[in-house]
Amino acid sequence: MRNKMMLGLMLLAAAATTQAAAQTTIKINGYAGQDPAIVGDLINRFVKPALAKDKINVTYEPLQGDYNQQLTTLLAAGNAGDVFYLPAETLDGFVATGKILPLNGVVATGPYINSLNAAFTRGGKTYAIAKDFNTLAVEYNKAVFDEAKVAYPDNTDTWSSLQTKLTNVKKALGNDYYGICLAPDYARMGQFAFAAGWKPFDSKGKTNLLDPAFVRAFNYFTGLAKNKVGVQPSEISQSWSGGCLGTGKVAVAIEGNWIVGFLKDNAPNLKYGTALIPKDDKTGKRGNFVYTVGWAINSGTKNKAAAVKVLNILTSPQVQQYVLEQGLAIPSRTSLQSNAFLKKTDAGAANSKAVFDGATDGTVRPYYFGVQGPDWIKPINTALAAVLSGQKSSADALKQAQSEMNTFQSR
Repeated sequence: MRNKMMLGLMLLAAAATTQAAAQTTIKINGYAGQDPAIVGDLINRFVKPALAKDKINVTYEPLQGDYNQQLTTLLAAGNAGDVFYLPAETLDGFVATGKILPLNGVVATGPYINSLNAAFTRGGKTYAIAKDFNTLAVEYNKAVFDEAKVAYPDNTDTWSSLQTKLTNVKKALGNDYYGICLAPDYARMGQFAFAAGWKPFDSKGKTNLLDPAFVRAFNYFTGLAKNKVGVQPSEISQSWSGGCLGTGKVAVAIEGNWIVGFLKDNAPNLKYGTALIPKDDKTGKRGNFVYTVGWAINSGTKNKAAAVKVLNILTSPQVQQYVLEQGLAIPSRTSLQSNAFLKKTDAGAANSKAVFDGATDGTVRPYYFGVQGPDWIKPINTALAAVLSGQKSSADALKQAQSEMNTFQSR
């Protein structure tokens, strides 16, 4: 009897061991902050139920501090997750490691917005699927325009018509008000250069800041500061354009969907609207950035099939619908452009619609630093700050910026 009991226990132990061995765990790396709660909710709500029958468990391990640096270290050591966030702006550095699995023939890219696919594609190979995105739009304070008796910005605006509206607001309301907040940042100016026809990198990977298209856009943006129509955030004790808009003293800020939550929390009584980025009078086109992070797969994963299943669920229509309706992000699937949420008339939904539309209207490029990384934007931002503060002329600032860019890109 005792022998039979021992045999039974051994069989149970062996079965438990076999069951444990059959369990596959997929580790996801992503941002810290609010993301563990958001992704954890998606995993529990969608991923785990869908994969329970396949005995696939999923865990989320956020990377603290500098995400790009942490991911680089983990990939080099062979300890990165099976699936992870891949920022579009630093894509090339990670592709160069050979640690990112090309998704061609593995995951269907057709359902996603073309400009987002392009942000993660190099040499015909797609390395990530955008999990969500943002673009820029014109955010405006309705009360300021109403008080000035000036028409709101709208989707028919050109560079010149928007500038006229901003100038008229300033003339009507005087020294205590401003037409637009001008952050000295490529991330808020570059879209105008795209509309003018400028490309950040030529065929050799070099940047020309003296290209007439870039110069014209640079001069338009910095020219909005003339006669104090435009103001820098620091001039009114703010750190970004959204903060400027929230003061109630600035008519326009150029921002993305992230401003919705900020205004809800910090300026709940502010009535605002959203319009698309104005068109260049000369080219008749808009320009815009797509700011995006993708889901990528570790080329060294030992569980490729399971990792693909996880990625497909995280980018599925059901997950993206949920993310959109929760106000968490703008989905990357083209099919959601006609979603009922985006047809609502409240300010937040209208903003989401404009941001979604911005990804397919005009010349849209990813927010991207090139192969040498984030320091690429420093010469541009320095030039913007110098001109907006009145320290240098546009010509002198751009001449210096080009010199600094040449030095940087020759390293």
